[in-house]
Amino acid sequence: MYTVSSFTGYFILLLAFVFGGVVGSFLNVCIFRIPADTSIVYPHSHCMNCQTPIKPYDNIPIVSYLLLGGKCRHCSAKISPVYPAVELIAATISLLLVIQYGISVQYFLSFVFVSVLIMITFIDLEHQIIPDVITLPGIPLFFLAATLFMDIRFVDALLGIVIGGGCFYLIALGYQLLRKIEGMGGGDIKLMAMLGAFLGWQSLWFILLLSSLIGAIVGISVMIYKGKDMKYAVPFGPFLSIAAVAYLFWGECATRLLLLR
Repeated sequence: MYTVSSFTGYFILLLAFVFGGVVGSFLNVCIFRIPADTSIVYPHSHCMNCQTPIKPYDNIPIVSYLLLGGKCRHCSAKISPVYPAVELIAATISLLLVIQYGISVQYFLSFVFVSVLIMITFIDLEHQIIPDVITLPGIPLFFLAATLFMDIRFVDALLGIVIGGGCFYLIALGYQLLRKIEGMGGGDIKLMAMLGAFLGWQSLWFILLLSSLIGAIVGISVMIYKGKDMKYAVPFGPFLSIAAVAYLFWGECATRLLLLR
């Protein structure tokens, strides 16, 4: 745990928050362009209504949205509040991870991991897909990161992939056989394997229980609000992502309570 006890310490926290906001701005680009299968590098950021390129002073994370009143400077079209929301979430998580790990390799890798989950969450909410271009490379890359730098044993990370992906595959297969409809997409299965690769197999019970609880509460609330029946599809990727981030911060304590470590 990083202890703040000086001006330098507070300055590091500020830098972490600003850095997170900048990364969040880039995540917004990825969230919009990856599902559209377009380049995340070119063209540069522009208004989706009038196509005017966004000037650097209008592209400051969070701040520009507030100064512009949530509207384009040129055409006054409304800017989606998702943009500052993503930036604020990334900035806050970056700050909390610095408090957790300090400026370290663990901080950087954990922030990359959470940034990927932020992308997955907002893409799944909008399009109800989890792109393979994110999860398939993520499985081996986060496996290596976890075993080399995050103090996760090789066998624990490997079992995380096998149990995470395999368990969800069996659940999805069983649901499809019983109900004759697809209840869980392949994206969720690959996401669970990626989570197990980075956090180890011990994390999976926590992630599954917490995501199911959050999913049930949110799903029922949405169905009541929209007047839908139990067949209404609610993307599960965001709940898995939230649970994985919760485990990153508090899961070790919960695991120890159940004597799994």
